[in-house]
Amino acid sequence: MGLLSQLATLPLAPVRGVAWVMERTLEAAENEYYDPEPIERELAELERALLAGDIDEETFDRREDELLDRLDEIRAHAQGTDT
Repeated sequence: MGLLSQLATLPLAPVRGVAWVMERTLEAAENEYYDPEPIERELAELERALLAGDIDEETFDRREDELLDRLDEIRAHAQGTDT
């Protein structure tokens, strides 16, 4: 960008700054939302709770299905952005 262009668009600098911050915030939120690690940890904790007798088989099956569906969603998103 040339010096004159920068001077002419200087009043828009705060808007560009806010847009940049919003983009970074959205990017960070998506990275956190599509991170499989917390889901995998929760699956392990769920299995531990079942083996310890803290939850019943029905609760385990229902929650496991929810978590596995979430992992499928994460994997589908990863495949969509990697291609």
